[in-house]
Amino acid sequence: MSVPTLPINTPRHANPSDAAALAEARTLVRDLFTARAGLYWFDFLTSTSIGWAAFVAAVWLPAWSPLQGVAGALSIVALYRSVIFVHELAHLGPRVWPGFRLAWNLLCGGPMLVQSYTYSGVHNLHHYQQLYGTRDDGEYLPFARMRPLAIFGHWALGIVVPAFVLIRATILVPLSWLIPPLATWLWERASSMIIDPEFKRPHSKHDDPSWRWQDAYAWFCASSALALMAFGVWPWRVLLVWYVLLTGILLLNGLRTLIAHRYRYPGERPLTLMEQFHDSVDVPGNPLLSPLWAPVGLRFHATHHLFPGMPYHNLGTAYRRLKKGLSDPGWFLQSSERNLLGGLRRLLHTSLQRAHRDNL
Repeated sequence: MSVPTLPINTPRHANPSDAAALAEARTLVRDLFTARAGLYWFDFLTSTSIGWAAFVAAVWLPAWSPLQGVAGALSIVALYRSVIFVHELAHLGPRVWPGFRLAWNLLCGGPMLVQSYTYSGVHNLHHYQQLYGTRDDGEYLPFARMRPLAIFGHWALGIVVPAFVLIRATILVPLSWLIPPLATWLWERASSMIIDPEFKRPHSKHDDPSWRWQDAYAWFCASSALALMAFGVWPWRVLLVWYVLLTGILLLNGLRTLIAHRYRYPGERPLTLMEQFHDSVDVPGNPLLSPLWAPVGLRFHATHHLFPGMPYHNLGTAYRRLKKGLSDPGWFLQSSERNLLGGLRRLLHTSLQRAHRDNL
């Protein structure tokens, strides 16, 4: 397979005022596109070390004790930050900083069963202007046109996903080495971190060429851990804490995903860049609390969609510079929400209005 054929209808041309506004924005941030490798390494290794240390503490501390709860929460927040570096890997590309990609998969992606290839290649399609918000975008669903119960049900799926990825790593992946049709199905239907269950993954130039060893390593991590527990070397509590850890990460990221965009479009046509920006959301929020639920720059998601090549550590600077420096910042601030609750409230309000109209 190849990248999906682009829709017949091309994006509507931006009007002159939009083009001028976007050009001014690019000029203001043109010096913010250099990634600092040392910061990436320090941030990732610190988050990962804290996360796994807290995980071990949660395993060995008395069950249901306050200290175990604190350790578990710290593990979720720290390793959530580590996992989200997969977003940066997708934008760096599979051949940039191979050592960092290797370290991420060895220390985080493999043990968490969220290998980098499950995002690299898929996420890039989300940023194609011709594909964003269409049926070929696996990271988009028209939540604003769905009923609140459907939105909640989609978010709650995070509770069962850890069970599936464990079965995938320990059973389906090794079977796929022997059964080619299963390998094809796994690639197309069960190898992508997406939100659209109908998405069928293509092959693209952004795919990580090391995906086979990533699957093998995830199998090794999961199988070794289960064997150590089966033989009594590790307590079975390791599996329980890991399950709670991954569930917590998925539910937290699920909330972030629900307000990353407005999700107003049914996918019938491509959008202009300005439409894509106004369908995305920045949540500057509290500088200490907001990064806990939207780490690694993802609270500036609309700004990221304007400049997908900008490293995460410069997105906050870009947001503040554009807010103050644009000759007319009104168009830019239309995509801002004050906090997480404000974004969720807007989504649910839009959803309820839609449900009310459908019932008339």
